[in-house]
Amino acid sequence: MFKLMKAIICYLSYSGNTEEIAELIKRRLVESGYLVDMYMIGFGPVPDLSIYDKIFLGTFTWDKGSTPDEMKEFALEVGYKPDNVYVFGSGDTQFGGDDLFCGAVDKLVKFYNCCYGGLKIEQSPRGSQEKIVTKWLEGVLENG
Repeated sequence: MFKLMKAIICYLSYSGNTEEIAELIKRRLVESGYLVDMYMIGFGPVPDLSIYDKIFLGTFTWDKGSTPDEMKEFALEVGYKPDNVYVFGSGDTQFGGDDLFCGAVDKLVKFYNCCYGGLKIEQSPRGSQEKIVTKWLEGVLENG
């Protein structure tokens, strides 16, 4: 019997860039046959992540490569570290250069011991960066 795959995209976005990445990932997942739920972190109760085949976490990077407090609080509210987490995020190299670029993505990948590397996008995923998102997601679906 065929099992329909379910994914959730939990994201935190102030400027809208991380939300754009989340929406793009959602479109690609739906095209791949997934049922996809979206959850904007900080708005409503934390969903039950145990019912999803893939969990995508999206964040921006804050204050010299830091993870925003809302993402940390989300992790605490979930209460455990799922093993099917994939992390993506937006950043801006003008605030700290390459060393601090999307530092929150790196920290979350390490925290969740992700089996697939994080996706880092400079500001918005528009234009050529859309292909980077698509390629990353293809890798997640093939290898993750």
